[in-house]
Amino acid sequence: MAIVNLLATTALKSVGLLGSTIWIIPLMLASLTFINYNQLDPESPIINQKTLHKEYDFVVVGGGSAGAVVASRLSEVPNWKVLLLEAGPDENEISDVPSLAAYLQLSKLDWGYKVESTGRACLGMKNGRCNWPRGKVLGGSSVLNYMLYVRGNKNDYDYWEQLGNPGWNYDEVLKYFIKSEDNRNPYLARTPYHGMGGLLTVQESPWRTPLVVAFVETGLEMGYPIRDINGADQAGFMIAQGTIRRGQRCSTAKAFLRPVKLRKNIHIALNSHVTRILINPSNMRAFGVEFYRNGRKHVVLARKEVILAAGSINTPQLLMLSGIGPKRELEKHNIPVLRDLPVGHNLQDHVGMGGFTFRVDKPVSIVQDRFPAFPMTMQYVLNEKGPMTTLGGVEGLAFVNTKYGNRSWPDIQFHMAPASVNSDAGARVRKVLGLTDELYNTVYKPIANQDVYSLIPLLLRPRSRGWVKLRSKNPFDDPIINANYFDDPKDIRVLVEGAKIGIKISESKAFKKFGSRVHIIPFPNCKHFEFGSDQYWECHIRTISMTIYHPVGTCKMGPEWDSEAVVDPRLKVYGVTGLRVIDASIMPTIPSGNTNAPAIMVGEKGADLVKEDWLSFAEYKK
Repeated sequence: MAIVNLLATTALKSVGLLGSTIWIIPLMLASLTFINYNQLDPESPIINQKTLHKEYDFVVVGGGSAGAVVASRLSEVPNWKVLLLEAGPDENEISDVPSLAAYLQLSKLDWGYKVESTGRACLGMKNGRCNWPRGKVLGGSSVLNYMLYVRGNKNDYDYWEQLGNPGWNYDEVLKYFIKSEDNRNPYLARTPYHGMGGLLTVQESPWRTPLVVAFVETGLEMGYPIRDINGADQAGFMIAQGTIRRGQRCSTAKAFLRPVKLRKNIHIALNSHVTRILINPSNMRAFGVEFYRNGRKHVVLARKEVILAAGSINTPQLLMLSGIGPKRELEKHNIPVLRDLPVGHNLQDHVGMGGFTFRVDKPVSIVQDRFPAFPMTMQYVLNEKGPMTTLGGVEGLAFVNTKYGNRSWPDIQFHMAPASVNSDAGARVRKVLGLTDELYNTVYKPIANQDVYSLIPLLLRPRSRGWVKLRSKNPFDDPIINANYFDDPKDIRVLVEGAKIGIKISESKAFKKFGSRVHIIPFPNCKHFEFGSDQYWECHIRTISMTIYHPVGTCKMGPEWDSEAVVDPRLKVYGVTGLRVIDASIMPTIPSGNTNAPAIMVGEKGADLVKEDWLSFAEYKK
C-alpha cells in the first residue's frame, strides 16, 4: 500500500493537484491512493524518445486534439519517418478520470492563459480577465476538456465550402468524423451518421442523475425532439455523449498514439517546446524547427513538411515568432518579416453564460458531501461505473433557436449539469472560473453544498472577432489574447434570449417535480437592475462570461483572393512551401457546437491531404 500511495501522490504532484478538493466528488484524491496506474490505463505510457534523428520526413508540432491524429495517420506510411514534438508531458492516471476534469485546469498540464480585460465581459473575474485553459500535455486540450462529442451543424461545413474552400462541405467532412469514431451506444452506432471500429471511443457516461431525464423530457414539452444532435438534424435535446472508454477519458493520445507507439517510424518527444520554424528566406521553404528540451536548444530538419498543430493560440504565436504574420506586428518586435499574412486575426470562441443556477428540493444533484469516497472510487476502479465517470459534470445537451435563429441552424446550445458553482463549497469551480471573492461569497456561498443544477446557454455563431498577438519576441512569454467578447452588440442580445429560454426550461413540468426555481440572489454589480429583466440577464452574462474552451480561426483557411486567409484549402501556408497548419486555427468560422470533434476531423482530413500530395494514387489507396 505504501508503494501505491507513493505513486498516486507523485501523480498528483505532477499535475499540481496535491491538497486540492474536487468540485463534484468529496475526498476523491485521497481515495485515488488505492488505485494502481495499470488499473486505470492498461496501456503503458507513451515512449518519450530520448535520442532523435537529425532529419525526419515530417515534423509535427503539437500533440493535441489534431496533432496526435496527424502524427498517427502519417506513420501509417511505413517508409515515412515522423517526429511529433509536444511541449508538455504524457497523460497520467488523474487525467484519465472523467470527473476530475476541473482539476486539470490551472495545473501543470494547462498553459494557463488569460484573456485581456475589455470592460465588456468577464466582469466577475479577478482583474476582469477570463481564464482560457489550453492543454500542455500529450493529447492537448482533449486531456483537459469535458469530453463532449459534438460535431456541429451541417450548414457550418457547407458554408466553409461556399467561402471558397472546396472539399470542406458537410458530406466530405462527415466521412472523417465517421472514420475516427467507435461509437458504443447501439442506438446510434448503427445509423448512417456514426462509425464503429474507429480509434476514438464515443459513448454516454454509464452514470447519470434524474435531472438529465427531466432535461430531455423538457425538450419534448417545448416542442423539440429527443434526437441525435450529431445526426441528420441538430435542433433538439439529448443525453450527452463523450470521448470516454470503459468509464475513462479517451483523449486523442490514448486513441491515436498509444496503439502506434511501437512503430519504428514514429518518434514522440515530450517536454519539447518549439520556439521557431526554420525557413529559408531565399526560396521561402520551411526546412525544420528549433526547440528546447530539458533546458537545451535542439534543431531538427524536415525533408518534406513541417506541420503546425499547436492549436489556435500557439500556432499563430509560433508563426509570428518565425516571421510569418502581420507586418506591423512583427516589426514592432523587431522580427524580420518573411511573409505578411493576417496570422492571429479572426479569433472566435463560444462564450457562454456561467453561474446560471437553479435550486431543487430533492437530493438528486451532485453535492460534494453526499458521496462516500472509498466505495465510490472502488465502484469506478472495479466496475468502470459511478459518479466518477461523469463528463466533467455535464449530462445533457440541447440546441435551440431564439427569435434570431432557425430550426435548421440553431443559435444557442445548452449544457446541463447537475451541479453549479456552489456544489463544492468554493473549493475548485470558483478558482477555475477565476471568480472574485465578493461575487462568490455574496451569491454562491449562502447555498454551498445545496442541491442545484445549472444551465449554460452559449452563443453558437458569434459575430465578434478577437485576436492573438505577441507579447514579445521571447518564445516563452505568453501571447496576448483578446477574445473581444460582445464587440458586436447582437451577440449579447442572442445570449439574453438564451437566458430567457433557460428560465422556461427550469419551469417545465419535468423540472417542477423537483421544486425547480432559479437562484435569485442578485450579482452585486447587477442589483440595480430588476432581477430577471433583459438588463439584468445582460449584466449577468457580462459578469460570468464563460469560455467553453473553443478558440478557433486564427490561421484562417480560405482561397487566395481572401485577404483574411493564412492557409489555402489544402492547409498550406500561403507563400511558404513545406509548411502546413492542421488544427482548429484553420477554421474560417466556428462550428455550431463543441469543437473537439471538429478538431479531430481536421486532423483526419489534413493527414489525408498530406498523403494525397506526397503519395502516388496507388500508394494512397492502399
